[in-house]
Amino acid sequence: MKKAKIILVDDHQLFRNGLRFILSETEGLDIIAEASNGKELLDALKVMTPDLILMDINMPEMNGIEATRRALQVNPDLKILVLSMFGDEEYYNAMIDLGVKGFLLKDADNQELHTAIHKVLEGNTYFSQELLLQLIRNKTTSDIIKLTRREHEILELICKGHSTGEIGDILSISSRTVERHRAALLEKTNSNNSIKMVIFAIKNNLVKI
Repeated sequence: MKKAKIILVDDHQLFRNGLRFILSETEGLDIIAEASNGKELLDALKVMTPDLILMDINMPEMNGIEATRRALQVNPDLKILVLSMFGDEEYYNAMIDLGVKGFLLKDADNQELHTAIHKVLEGNTYFSQELLLQLIRNKTTSDIIKLTRREHEILELICKGHSTGEIGDILSISSRTVERHRAALLEKTNSNNSIKMVIFAIKNNLVKI
């Protein structure tokens, strides 16, 4: 079985050590490099191609936003999962616009860490439920968006972290139908990716989680 190659990017050695210990005991994952800032990550990407990058936001020399921007310029197909803390919300839009695949709180338990990693590796997105709850507390209002009953169902399942295949199974519809509704939802919420759509939906009270 081919192992997924992962790079850890965080300026705290103890945190990286903890992540490495947890992930080293997980079958199918291989930590191929570590970096304490964005510059070290870019150097690593010159000689290796990871399947996933776990990216901190606040780091010296080059922060996670700039590192993400440059890394995706080098390889637009990179999957990046952001390691976040409460208070980082001001950076979310910038990271989402760049094309990251998810956000995970640094104090997430091992099960959520594994769930987030595997969802992103499978081509899906992931957004910590705790972060979504934080967005609810800070939610705003906007123009009313009219959604069909089915669109409401699918949007709610997307916000709960379900993949296209899982949504199809839950609602007994095809993956193609789910994708058609997802495209309509992206257009209605003026979002260019699923993570931005989830944030919009939570902030504007379109769904309950």
